[in-house]
Amino acid sequence: MVENPSLGRKLFVAGNYIFMAFLAFLCLFPIIHVLAVSFSSSSAAAAGRVGLWPVEFTLKAYEFVVRKEEFTRSFGISLQRLVLGTVINMVMCVVIAYPLSKEARDFKMRTIYVWYFFLTVLFGGGLIPTYMTVKHTGLMDTVWALVLPGAVPVFNVILLLNFFRGLPRELEEAAFIDGAGHMRTLWSLFIPLSKPVLATVLLFTMVGHWNAWFDGLIYMNDPTNYPLQSYLQTVVIQQDLSAMSDSDVEMMKQLSSKTVKSAQIFLGALPILAVYPFLQRFFVKGIVLGSVKG
Repeated sequence: MVENPSLGRKLFVAGNYIFMAFLAFLCLFPIIHVLAVSFSSSSAAAAGRVGLWPVEFTLKAYEFVVRKEEFTRSFGISLQRLVLGTVINMVMCVVIAYPLSKEARDFKMRTIYVWYFFLTVLFGGGLIPTYMTVKHTGLMDTVWALVLPGAVPVFNVILLLNFFRGLPRELEEAAFIDGAGHMRTLWSLFIPLSKPVLATVLLFTMVGHWNAWFDGLIYMNDPTNYPLQSYLQTVVIQQDLSAMSDSDVEMMKQLSSKTVKSAQIFLGALPILAVYPFLQRFFVKGIVLGSVKG
């Protein structure tokens, strides 16, 4: 028999819905506002007349950012970096975190290796030694200069390591009894049970690679090799007019810095906004609860 909820319960549920709707609005408002500004005229944006809807709709800001050959080339470089960097980071995180999640009796050198990786979080080599390493290994002006120096994100390794250690050991022992080796256990047991943390690490990795711009300025001597964020930072933020044609300069005179920056922000965030809905469903806890009985 199901009892009708009391008035207090109904008010509590209604209050929760209103509060969550308010939080959702606070999260969405900046994105919608930036999108509206990017589609508005320069005069409307400069006067602060744009709210949640474009004023004097125009695509000039996007035309300026997108139509250039440099933009499409840098966009392709960013996509290449995103794919290579994400694959390398995820593989390295998994293959490092799995053995380090074992007990000391199963992996005698575990503590030494854990401290070896953890010390890199506390102490870094610095910008100059890293630059010299990249330069003397011949990686300058290549996409590998953007990928290999951060191939092992230790913070993500620690997240994955701790999650692996929290999985029931009875499942691993059962897999070994059935004849599975370490690679089969990792692929068929640990990875399927670790979808929440893997999705989180994947999102962190993708956002980090896509938003990175400083390493592109450092390791790329030729501006034609800039990734997207480095290109946008140089051309749009610094307003480097030397690399622009006469038509580009005339168009910049008709644009507001607000509209151009808003277009840059939205285009830079669009790929992550498109990927996030497919990953957020894995952000759950307790996926292994009840997997071991008794």
